[in-house]
Amino acid sequence: MARRCSITGKGVLTGNNVSHANNKSRRRYLPNLQEQSFFSDVLGTSIQIRLTTNGIRTIEHNGGLDSFLLGTPDRRLPEPAMVLKRRILRAKAKKEAAAA
Repeated sequence: MARRCSITGKGVLTGNNVSHANNKSRRRYLPNLQEQSFFSDVLGTSIQIRLTTNGIRTIEHNGGLDSFLLGTPDRRLPEPAMVLKRRILRAKAKKEAAAA
């Protein structure tokens, strides 16, 4: 499983540990990934996503998973988020066709 946020696309960064004697050794800065489940109103089910705390805040700020994905341009979303967005769009179109 990759250490990358499904929404923001943030991943692992690299840098140096620097000692008091100014010795440098390589290190990795890992993103703060959390396993979070969001309820999708359109799909009618909860979806488990692995994303950063910043991604969680972004989704909550935009009013939930559906409204965040539908309101974000495709070019700004990583591939896993695009797959989920297409799924939501298909389900939304299916509901609208059944209602009409």
